[in-house]
Amino acid sequence: MHLTGPRYSLLRVIGLMTLVLVFLSSCSEQRRTVVRNYPPNKPFVYSNKINLTGTNLTKDEKKRLSTELENYWDDSLQVQKIQQFGFFYKIRKPPVFDSTNIYRSVNFMNAYLNAQGYFYPQLQDSVFTDTLRDQIRTHVIMNIDVGKNVTIDSVSYDLTDSSLAQLTRANIQESLLKKGKPYTKQVISDDLERLTKLYRQNGYFKLTRDDLKAVVDTVDTKLLTLTLDPFKQAELIAENARKRKENPAWDISIQNRPITDSSKLTRFYIGNIFYYPDTRLYDIPDTLLKQKNFTEQVFRSGTMRYRKNLFRYRPMREHTYLTRGELYNENDFYKSINTLGQINAWQQVDAITKTRGKDSLDIHFFLVPAIRQSFSVDLEGSRNSADVVTGNTLGISTSLTYSNKNVWKQAIQSLANIRTGIEVNLLQQNDNPLLQTFQVSAGHTYIFPRIIQPFGNWRSLRSAENKRTLFAINGAYVDRRTYYQIRSLATSWGYEWRIPKPTGDNIWLYKPLNVELYGITRLPGLELLIKNNPFLKASFNEGNIVSQTLSFIKTINSLKRPNTSHYIRVGIEEAGGLFGLLPGLKNNIYRYMKLEAEYRKLSRFRKTELAYRAFAGVGYNYSNSAQIGRTLPFFKQFIAGGPYSMRAWGLRQLGLGSSIFSDTVNSTYRDRFGDMQLEFNFEYRFPIVNFGSFKISSAAFADIGNIWNVKKNNDDPESRFAIKNLARDLAIGVGTGLRFDFSYFLIRFDLAYRVKDPAREYNNGWMSFRNFVWSETRSSGLKVNNLALQFGIGLPF
Repeated sequence: MHLTGPRYSLLRVIGLMTLVLVFLSSCSEQRRTVVRNYPPNKPFVYSNKINLTGTNLTKDEKKRLSTELENYWDDSLQVQKIQQFGFFYKIRKPPVFDSTNIYRSVNFMNAYLNAQGYFYPQLQDSVFTDTLRDQIRTHVIMNIDVGKNVTIDSVSYDLTDSSLAQLTRANIQESLLKKGKPYTKQVISDDLERLTKLYRQNGYFKLTRDDLKAVVDTVDTKLLTLTLDPFKQAELIAENARKRKENPAWDISIQNRPITDSSKLTRFYIGNIFYYPDTRLYDIPDTLLKQKNFTEQVFRSGTMRYRKNLFRYRPMREHTYLTRGELYNENDFYKSINTLGQINAWQQVDAITKTRGKDSLDIHFFLVPAIRQSFSVDLEGSRNSADVVTGNTLGISTSLTYSNKNVWKQAIQSLANIRTGIEVNLLQQNDNPLLQTFQVSAGHTYIFPRIIQPFGNWRSLRSAENKRTLFAINGAYVDRRTYYQIRSLATSWGYEWRIPKPTGDNIWLYKPLNVELYGITRLPGLELLIKNNPFLKASFNEGNIVSQTLSFIKTINSLKRPNTSHYIRVGIEEAGGLFGLLPGLKNNIYRYMKLEAEYRKLSRFRKTELAYRAFAGVGYNYSNSAQIGRTLPFFKQFIAGGPYSMRAWGLRQLGLGSSIFSDTVNSTYRDRFGDMQLEFNFEYRFPIVNFGSFKISSAAFADIGNIWNVKKNNDDPESRFAIKNLARDLAIGVGTGLRFDFSYFLIRFDLAYRVKDPAREYNNGWMSFRNFVWSETRSSGLKVNNLALQFGIGLPF
C-alpha cells in the first residue's frame, strides 16, 4: 500500500522525530550536558561516581548503599544536574574543585557505612580532568570495598526491673535483633523503639526511649586470658584480627539506664475520661481544665463537659478505645484521637493526660466542632453527539445538596440531594422536538458513625477503625421523548470499616441489602430502534435487583521495599438468590453472581516509575428468564475502552471477543457490554521537565484485554469467551502520552495505536508494519480509526 497526502507527511514527521530521539539517546550524557556560570580556566567538579564492591554483597543491598552514599559527598563535591526535555542536562555554578574536600567525603561515607554495619571498608579516591575550551572538568571517583557486614553473635536483655524483664521475655519473638543477622545502628534503634512502645502499651506511661541503652561488645574473650608468653599474646591478637576481618560478629546487650525516678517503673491505670465536645479553636487545653463554668454529665465510663448542649455522649464513648480501670495503652490513646478525628462532626481532636495519685492517669479529649450545616449548588453542561439517534444535543443540569454533620446530636451525617436537568436538540434534525430529555432525581444518605445491627457487637471488629453504617435511598425519573420513560427507586443498607495493619490497611464494605426497582415504558421511537438493531433489546429489558455485595481492599507498603506498593481489590455481588425463588418475584428480579478482582503494583525508582495493573471480572445470570434476558443488566455489565481502560479504543467500543456484529454501517448504536472482562495494563512513567511545582512527564504504556459474553449467542457466536480463542480475542494497544501535573490535580493526554484488534479481518488481527495505516475500512463499509487520543483527569491506575 502506498501512502500519499497529509497522512504520509504526518508519518514522515513522526519518523523524523523518532530518528532524532534515537540519535539523542545514543549520544553520551557528556555531549548532552551544558555547563553554565563555571569558573573559567579553573578545575571545577563536573561529575562524581561511586564504584561499590564487597564480599557477599547482594544486588539489592548494593543498589541501596550506592543510592544512599550519593548523599554523603561533601557539599563542595556535589553536582547539581538539571534534566531538561528528557534528554539534555544543565549544570549551573559548579563548585571549584578542592582535594581537601575528598577527605571530608571519605569521613562522611565511612561513618555512614559504620552505621550500616560495615566497620572495615576500604575507600580509595580517583581524580582525573578533561579540558573543553576554558573548562577544566574534574571527575571524582570513589572506589569502595565495603568488606563484610558485621553480624550479631548474641543478644541478651539485661533489665534490672523484674516486671520489665518478664514483659520483655514474653515478647522476645518480636525482637528485631536476631543471631546471625546483619548488625546496623538502625536495627538497634528500631528494637529500642519497639521495647519503648511495648512498655508504654502495658502501663509504663513515664518510661521513655532515653531510659534504655544498647551495649555492644566487640572484644574477643580469648584476649582476656592472662598469659606470660608475649609470643602467645601476639598470636592471639593476630588471630583475633584475622577472624574479625573474615567473619566479624558482635554481642549486643539491651539494658536500662540507672533510674532515679521510681514512677518510671510504675504501671499506670486509666482514671477518669473527660470529653469537651464544643471546644473552640482558640481555647487553650490547660485553661479549660481550670474553668468551672461547664455543664457536666457523668457516666459510668466517663464525663462530658460542655457549654452548649450540641452532642450526645454515645458517639464519643463508642470511638474511644480506653476504658476506666484498665492499664494505660499508648497505642489505644492515639487510636482514640485518630478515630474521633475521622468523624465529620468534629474538625479537630486533641487530648492531654494528667497523672493523679500514685498510679492513675486522667484523659482529657478536646473536640472542635465542624460547621454543622452547609448547602451547595452545582451547574453542569455537556454536549453529546448521540449514539442512539442522529443529532446534536446540549445537556444542562443543576443540583442542590444539603449536608448536616450532626443529626440528632449523634454525630450522624446526613446528605440530601435534588438534581434536575434537560437535554435539548440544537439542530432539530429528523423532526425531533427541541426538548429531548427531561430528568429529575432526589436522594438521601445517612452515615452513622458506628455499626448498627441487631446481633450484638461483632467481636471481630473491636480492633477496626472508622466503622460506619450507611443508609441511602434515591429515586429518579427520566423522560426520553418519543423513546422511553424510566422510573427507578434504589435503596441500600451497608457497613464500612477499616482494619489497620503494619504494612497497610484492610478496608471492608458490606451491603447486606441493596434494592433497585426499575420501570420502563417503551415508546414508538424505541420500538423502531430495537427493530432495526435487535441486539439492543436486552439493554432495555425491565427487571429489578435485590442483591448483597461485599468488597475488600488491601493496601501493602513493604517495610523492606518502601519504594514498592501494592493494591488489591476483590468484590462479589449476589442478586436474587433467595428472593428469586418466590413465585411473585421469579420473573421480575435479576438472579446473578458477579465477581471482580484487581491487582496493582507501583515500583518507584529515583526518577521513574513502573506501574502494573491486572483486572478480571465475570458475571453469570442463572435465571434464564426470557422476560429479563439471559445476561446481566446492562448497567451491571463490563465495558472496555476510554481514558482509563483500553486506550486505543473509544469508551465502550471494544468487544465482544472477536465479534464484528456491531460493526455494521447501518447501525448508529455501537456500545458494547459484556458479562466478562480480562485486562492487563503496563506503564513506564518518566519525567520530562519541571517548572517549580508544575511538572510535565510522559509514559510508555501497553494495554491488553477484552470483554466477552459467558453464554452462547447463536446470532453472535464470536462474542462468547473460550479458552481456545483467548489469544485470538485479546486486543493490544500501545502508546505514549503527556501528563501535566499541577500538584493538586493532573491532566493527561494519551495517544494509543491498535497493535492487535480482534475485529481486524486480516493478519489474525495484528497490524502490518509493511502496510501501515492510520485507519481502515471493514468489509461492512465501516471506517475505523486505529489511532485514538484520550483525555483524562488523574492517572489511569
